[in-house]
Amino acid sequence: MHQNKKTFLRRSLLATLLCFSFSGYAATSNNLVLESKTMDKSIDPCTDFFAYSNAKWLAQNPIPADRSRYSAYDEVTERNLAALKGIAEAAAAAPDSGSLATRLVGSYYRSGMDEARIEAEGSKPLADELARINAVNDRSQVLPLIAAQHHTGVGSLFNFYVDQDAKNTTRYIPQLGQGGLGLPDRDYYLKTDAKTIEIRKQYAAYVEKMFVLLGDTPEIARKNAATVIALESRLAKASMTKVQLRDPLASYHLLDLNGLEKIDGKTPWNIYFKDVGLAEPGQFNVGQPKFFAEAGKMLNTVPVADWKTYLRWNLVNARAKDLSSAFVNTNFDFYGRTLAGTKELQPRWKRILTNIDANMGEAMGELYVAKFFGPEAKAGVLEMVGNIKDAMRESISKLEWMSAPTKQQAYKKLDTLVVKIGYPDTWRDYSALKVDPASYADNNKRAAEFEFNRVLAKLGKPIDRNEWGMTPPTVNAYYNPTMNEMVFPAGILQPPLYHVNADAAANYGNTGATIGHELTHAFDDEGRQFDSQGNLKSWWTKEDEKKFLVRVAAIEKQFDEFNPIDKLHINGKLTEGENIADLGGMKIALQALRKAQASKPQPAEIDGLTVEQRFFIANAQSFRGLMRDEKLRLQLATDPHAPEKYRVLGPIANMPEFSQAFSCPAKTSPLRPEATRVNIW
Repeated sequence: MHQNKKTFLRRSLLATLLCFSFSGYAATSNNLVLESKTMDKSIDPCTDFFAYSNAKWLAQNPIPADRSRYSAYDEVTERNLAALKGIAEAAAAAPDSGSLATRLVGSYYRSGMDEARIEAEGSKPLADELARINAVNDRSQVLPLIAAQHHTGVGSLFNFYVDQDAKNTTRYIPQLGQGGLGLPDRDYYLKTDAKTIEIRKQYAAYVEKMFVLLGDTPEIARKNAATVIALESRLAKASMTKVQLRDPLASYHLLDLNGLEKIDGKTPWNIYFKDVGLAEPGQFNVGQPKFFAEAGKMLNTVPVADWKTYLRWNLVNARAKDLSSAFVNTNFDFYGRTLAGTKELQPRWKRILTNIDANMGEAMGELYVAKFFGPEAKAGVLEMVGNIKDAMRESISKLEWMSAPTKQQAYKKLDTLVVKIGYPDTWRDYSALKVDPASYADNNKRAAEFEFNRVLAKLGKPIDRNEWGMTPPTVNAYYNPTMNEMVFPAGILQPPLYHVNADAAANYGNTGATIGHELTHAFDDEGRQFDSQGNLKSWWTKEDEKKFLVRVAAIEKQFDEFNPIDKLHINGKLTEGENIADLGGMKIALQALRKAQASKPQPAEIDGLTVEQRFFIANAQSFRGLMRDEKLRLQLATDPHAPEKYRVLGPIANMPEFSQAFSCPAKTSPLRPEATRVNIW
C-alpha cells in the first residue's frame, strides 16, 4: 500500500558486495586497514574527531551534480548501479530466455529505457484514470475512486495497508493512517518562517505547472493549485507531528466499522473497504482518529469539483516520473532541486534501475545475489552478531538502574530476537505480474497493484516470518519490533562497512556498530515498548521505566544543543531513538571487540594506530559525507536520524573509552562532564 511497515532504518541506498578496493582502506599483511589518505592527522582527534577521520576525503569528494548528498554509501551506490546495469542490460538483450526473474527484469528495463516511446506518449498513460475522475458527478463516487487509486499506488487522502496487529502480532489486520500530503511533512503547511513560506510558494507554482501539463489553462491551473493546497492544509492541521508518531501507543486504536462510525458517522467506510477488496474488514487499526474525523468531514462537505481537482493532482504527482520529460523535469525541479538542492537529474538508466529495485526488488535481488554475494560475509557477520548479543547480555546484567524482574524480560527479548542476513530463503513469486517491454508507465501501475494485492492477501493467513522488508542490494539494516528481528541485506556487508579480510577493529567499528545499533533499537524509546513476541506490551517495572526515561531526556537535551545550519537545531525528540541506538551500538560493539580480541588477538598497532583507535576511526569513516544546505534543512525537519557528523560527535562525548583511546587531555577532551553524560545500555 502506500506506507510501508514502520521499521527503524539506518540508511537507504543501493549497493553491492563487490571485490573493489575502497578508498578508505588498503591491504597490508592480508588485513584491510584504515588508509591515511582519508584522514587528516594534523587535526587533533580530541577537538574534531569527524574531521580528523574524514577531512581529506571530504575535500577530495565534492557532491556530484545529480545528488543532494555524497557519502561513503553513495560511492558504493555508484558501483552498485553500474553492476546492476550490467545485469539489466544482459537480461534485456535476451528477453525470451533465462529464468522468470531474468525475463521480468529485462522487460522492465527495456520499457524504461525506451525514451522515444515515453516522450511520444506524454500524459496518455493517465488517460483512462483521468477520464474516470472527470466522469465523477456525485459525492458517492469520490470514496470508491480513492479506493481505486489506492489499488494502483496513488496515496490520495490517507494511507491503507496491512500489517501485524501491534498488540496481537500473530495476526494481520488492515491499517488506516494519515497521509494525502504533497509536501514532506505537515509542518511545511503550518510554519510561518520565511524559508517555509517560500517553499510553499514554490510548491504552489509546481502544482500549477503540473495542471498546465495536463492541459489546463494557466488561470484554471492557478485556481486548481489553490484548491489542492487548501485541502492539503486542512489535512496537515489534523495530522500528528513526526514526534507524536514516534509513540506507538498513540497510533494504536483497534476498531471495527461500528467504532469508526463513532469517529465519523457520515462517511460510508463500508463502501471503501468493499472497493479495496474487504467486504468484511473485521477489526482494523485507525492510527490517527483526529485525522480521520477531519477527513470524514471533508468527504462530506468539500465540493465534488474540488475532490476531482485533488484526485487529478494526486494521480499526476504520483506518476510524474513515469511520463515524458516535461513531467519528469517539472517534478524534479521541485522535489529534487528546490527541496533537496540537487543540481541535475540522474541519468535515465540509474532512475530506471532504482525504480525496478523498488517495484520488483526480489526479482532483481535474485539475479544480484547469484552473481555477487558469497557465503564468507554471512559467516563472518553471524560470528559478530553472536559476540554482540553476548556483549548486550553482559551490559544488561551490569545495569545498576534496572531491576532484576525487568532484566529477566530483557534477556527473554534478546534470546528470542531473530537475525536475517543477506537475502530471503524463498524468493517472492512474481509470476502473476505482467511486465510489458512496450509500456513503462503501465508496468509501474501494474507493479503497484500487484504489491497491493500481495499484501492484502496476507489477511487471515499465518504471519510470514520469512518475509523481508528490504531488497538484497540495499545498503541498510533494520530492526522490526513486531517481528523482533534484525535484518542485514547483502548490500550492507561490504567495505567500508564490512570486509571478510579486514582488521577486526575496522569491522567492529563499522558493521559491528551497525549490528549493535539495530540491536539497541529493540530497547530504545520505541522498541522497548514491544515484548519478546513483538507485542506492544509493557514489560518494565514503573520505577525502571522512570529511570530509563530520565536517561532518554538527557540524550534528547544533548542533541537539541547541536546547531548544524542557520538557527536550525537537531530535534532531540525526533532523533532520540537513533541517537540511543548510535550510542548503544558503539558501546556494545566495542565491548564485543574486546571479547573477540581475547580469543583472536589483532595487531596491537597498525599504521601507528591502536586497536581501539582503529575501531573509533572506522566508525567515523562510515559516516563521512557531505550534504547540500537544502537537503540538510529537509533532514532536520523530517528525518529521525541526526546529520552524520553529529552521529559521530554525539556518541563519543558520552564515551570515556574514546578519550582514553586517544589520550585526550581534560581541556580538549570531547567527553561531557559526568553529570551530563548519558549511559543507557
